[in-house]
Amino acid sequence: MSELIKESDLLKQRRANFEELQRLGVDPYPRTFERTDAIDALVQAHGAKSGEELEAAHVHTRTAGRILAIRAFGKANFLVLSDGRSKIQVYIRQDSLSERDFAIYKLLDFGDFVGVEGELFRTRTNELTIKASKLEFLTKCFIPLPEKWHGLSDVETRYRQRYLDLIVNPDSRQVFEVRSKVLASIRTFLNSRGYLEVETPMMQPIAGGALARPFVTHHNALDMQLYMRIAPELYLKRLTVGGIERVYEINRNFRNEGISTQHNPEFTMLEFYQAYSGYQELMTMTEEMLSTVAREAAGTDQIKFGGHDISLTPPFRRVSLREGARVKASEKLGVTVTDEELRDREAAAAIAKKLGIEVHKGWGAGKIATEIFERLNEHDLVQPTFVYDFPTEVSPLSKQRPDDPDTVERFELYIGGFEVANAFSELNDPAEQRRRFEAQLQDREAGDLEAHAMDEDYIRALEYGLPPTGGEGVGIDRLVMLLTNSPSIRDVILFPLMRPRA
Repeated sequence: MSELIKESDLLKQRRANFEELQRLGVDPYPRTFERTDAIDALVQAHGAKSGEELEAAHVHTRTAGRILAIRAFGKANFLVLSDGRSKIQVYIRQDSLSERDFAIYKLLDFGDFVGVEGELFRTRTNELTIKASKLEFLTKCFIPLPEKWHGLSDVETRYRQRYLDLIVNPDSRQVFEVRSKVLASIRTFLNSRGYLEVETPMMQPIAGGALARPFVTHHNALDMQLYMRIAPELYLKRLTVGGIERVYEINRNFRNEGISTQHNPEFTMLEFYQAYSGYQELMTMTEEMLSTVAREAAGTDQIKFGGHDISLTPPFRRVSLREGARVKASEKLGVTVTDEELRDREAAAAIAKKLGIEVHKGWGAGKIATEIFERLNEHDLVQPTFVYDFPTEVSPLSKQRPDDPDTVERFELYIGGFEVANAFSELNDPAEQRRRFEAQLQDREAGDLEAHAMDEDYIRALEYGLPPTGGEGVGIDRLVMLLTNSPSIRDVILFPLMRPRA
């Protein structure tokens, strides 16, 4: 109760200071403030200069920022201002300001925005400082900020009130600056290789391109049910049919599924398609792209994540899915598990049961083998690893290997113990695509809410001819998690979905 009373008193005091500023004739919400320099630019340009150099240069500046500290030592008063990137100290003396400006200073609170004008110098403690000759009030902060980051005892505040997180936690801004650099670097990488960036619909009449449960909405004017897109894949491949040989999109996908440290209902994906290429070629390209992006966005391709040192320098390790499942299952059970057993439905189900893995009705041998791999291998795949050659059953849009109809030319890239990318040689046989869709419809009728729907127009597009094509999706959020050593996907999404508080 005492804390609530204290907070109430602070709010009242800030309101009183705001009203007193208005009585002084101060505009409570001025429209502009002309700066000669941003705080970060001042620090970058003059942060290394000595006091003698600053005194000789007579650097006059006009800047603005949020007050992060107010200190008084007798007649010497100090503000610490921040522009979100850097901080600078402001020296306030009554005899250096007009009577009105000093009165403004006395009514300032921690968190307010102010503009200052003055000359740079260094204090006796060697602090880069502006000796203020003018002070302007810009905005009042009515709610007290936490003095330090640990003042935010509820970590959910970081996600629910991202603006507060950005004010008091400089590392948070750094994460999102890296994210922006990741996107810029990817675009440069792909554009330089002749790719065209496009946008495809986010509301679709058929939820396609992935095996996932969609969000459902309704268009009133057309009186039709629509789905928020789970992937842009089928639209991007339509463009390749139309002659755009290299195409990509960076945009949001929406999946009506669980939330975890690696999953958010809306997330950002890069998807790209390259005609006349297959999945092996995309592995090499992906190694080069991720290493390049890491160096440009994070400054190095030798990163730390979750206590591990991870190298993004090519080449990456490669292992086939059934091989990985077979080796781990053999280690776990103490007997040799064969490739043939993983391809036989009953044998694979028996192995899964011994491993404590539940097998659902309708799962074939391919789905069971994939489940065994994911349960036993994923967390150990810390260093970059391409897991390739997936069962056909779990890959309805991938091209089969010519020597093995039960296997498709597909890979997933794992880093840090989770999937970062998914790619395959695209299925371009319209008859086989129809057969795969029909098999998915049977799964849907059996209760699989993630099974792929039939898409007649996409099959029609394939009948016009899709050239041999390799396609890939890269999870941007997960990539940024790795490059910023962020343990949760919520750390790298500015406004993650949260359950409402009562």
